[in-house]
Amino acid sequence: MDTTHPTWADLLERAISEPGIVSGAYSAFWNYSLGNQLLALGQCHERGIQPGPLSTFNGWKDKGRHVRKGERALTLCMPITVKRQPDGAIDTESVEPGVFTTFVYRPRWFLLAQTDGAAYAPAGVPGWDRARALTVLNITEEPFSMFSGNVQGYARERTIAISPIAAMPEKTTFHEIAHVALGHTLEHEQADGEHTPRSLREVEAEAVAMLVCAALDLPGIEYCRGYIQAWNRTGEAIPERSAQRVFKVADQILRAGQAAGDVAS
Repeated sequence: MDTTHPTWADLLERAISEPGIVSGAYSAFWNYSLGNQLLALGQCHERGIQPGPLSTFNGWKDKGRHVRKGERALTLCMPITVKRQPDGAIDTESVEPGVFTTFVYRPRWFLLAQTDGAAYAPAGVPGWDRARALTVLNITEEPFSMFSGNVQGYARERTIAISPIAAMPEKTTFHEIAHVALGHTLEHEQADGEHTPRSLREVEAEAVAMLVCAALDLPGIEYCRGYIQAWNRTGEAIPERSAQRVFKVADQILRAGQAAGDVAS
């Protein structure tokens, strides 16, 4: 059995080169992290299984359905709590201070198409509420105060501003929120336009904006890709650590804009 799994950088590279897969994964698996959505969708395509709601064996049992005999579980990435012992051993049961979270791949999830039983009505894909997201993320929006028409938006500390003539206000909003959520504004002010510094920060923020736009089926994805390529002039793959941060913040933004009852595990 193949036990290899794509890295976060691999998943992000695929999302950038094939942005349509993000919206497809989000509509099928929106209550899972974006990384796990792409993992699940890839396995569906490899096996020729219809994408759809996911749950564990016992989760489907609780919903009045049962996994058919012989069905093979999908593998997702899940967090576990661990504590490194003095001798270097790892205790995965401890909840004492000093524990940390790591991530492992486990084959524990089954698709609706792999089950039989009681009728099941999948929940619809939630919308995204801008005001709620800003409140949940503790971000304030202020009136745009720059004179340059080349600046689409900016972020400073925990405040963002979007130009009233921004070409793509939704994409720009996600980009500026990403700067705040990624911690970029804790170091110095970000201004997107003529004076934007050339750094990995711009690649990270625009990659977040692209993932969120793709998930919500909003326009601007092709411009995100061009922006990322323009700032990543070396042509090198986005670092694994940056890819992890991008997926994490994109998840935070998407979930922050969901109604409270729509947020799942």
